[in-house]
This record gives sequence, structure tokens and C-alpha cells, in this order.
Amino acid sequence: MIKTKDDYLEYINQDASSMGINYHAVKNRVMTRFSNPRWKFILLLRKCEYHCNNKDKLFSKILFSYYYYKYKTLGLKLGFTIPVNVCSKGLSLPHYGTIIISKNAKIGENCRIHACVNIGANAGSPEAPQIGKNVYIGPGAKLFGNIYIGNHCTIGANAVVNKSFNQEHCVIGGIPAKILKEGKSDWLQDNNLNITP
Repeated sequence: MIKTKDDYLEYINQDASSMGINYHAVKNRVMTRFSNPRWKFILLLRKCEYHCNNKDKLFSKILFSYYYYKYKTLGLKLGFTIPVNVCSKGLSLPHYGTIIISKNAKIGENCRIHACVNIGANAGSPEAPQIGKNVYIGPGAKLFGNIYIGNHCTIGANAVVNKSFNQEHCVIGGIPAKILKEGKSDWLQDNNLNITP
């Protein structure tokens, strides 16, 4: 959770790394901000989180309203419904397209979420998925209910996941989902991304 400016910078740096953005190069950082709406959405999401978690300060209340409007407007254009304080640092959104996440879900560090993914509650129950770190969620995957997904897992395209998978380093796929492969490297290793918190 982003509570301080140091937290904010840590999140932004790790988000940039997982998106393949060289955030330390000023020219690249400025160009990406204007040319990549997905990255701009993540920046606005993190600013909202910072000011939401500091709303006891009057200035943060005002800035939260400003950034929240911009974040919601851009989210509508991109098809993203990603609530504040749900995704940990290292969020990767590689494509445009509908992504819907419940406000009760928890997404771990360095997760990549593709288009047409739905992570939500089941039949009106408030419980939503809790997802570990370094998880890859393929296009069209649906995860719902009071479930847990282990670290370093890959969820295949169009999988329907309605039960927990505590194992790590496995590929989950199918309708309903089951383990298809064990001992799989995670998406960071597959893409040669070296991300350190």
C-alpha cells in the first residue's frame, strides 16, 4: 500500500520495470508518459492510491478528487476497471481491452494482466480472489470467488478459475481450470526481466 512518497516512487519504479520501461532515462520516461496510455493509467492509479491513503490531509483530499477523475476517465477509454489499493507494485498491463477487478481482490507483486480478464466475487458474495506474486493472467481468463492463486503461476487464456491453487510455478488452464504443467518458470524469467523490489 502506498502511504509515503518513498512508497510511491518504489511502486512506480517497479511498475515501470514490469512494463519494460526504462524509468531512469528522462527522455524515455517523458516520451512513454505521452505515447503509452496504459502507462499513464498506472501512474494515475498510483497517484490516486497515494492521495487516497493520505486523505486526512486537506491537500491530499483535493488532489485525490482531481487524479481520481482523470484515472476514471482514462480507465473508461481503455476499458480498465481496476480499483485503488488492489494491485501491488510491479503491475503490468500489456494491452488495451476490458479488465475488471473486484475492489475486494488482492493482486500480488509483478503480476501481468492481459485483456478481457475478470477477477471478481461469486454470486453476490464479497470474497474475491487473492493472487500471489509474479503471476501471469492470460487473455480472457476469469477468476472468481474466495480463492487463492500461488506465486509464480501462469493462468492460461480463457481459463475459468473457481477454486484455489496453492502450488507455485504451475500452469493453470481449462474450463473448469486444472493444473496443466508443474515446474514452470514465471513470466518475468520468460521475458528476461530482472525486477528487484
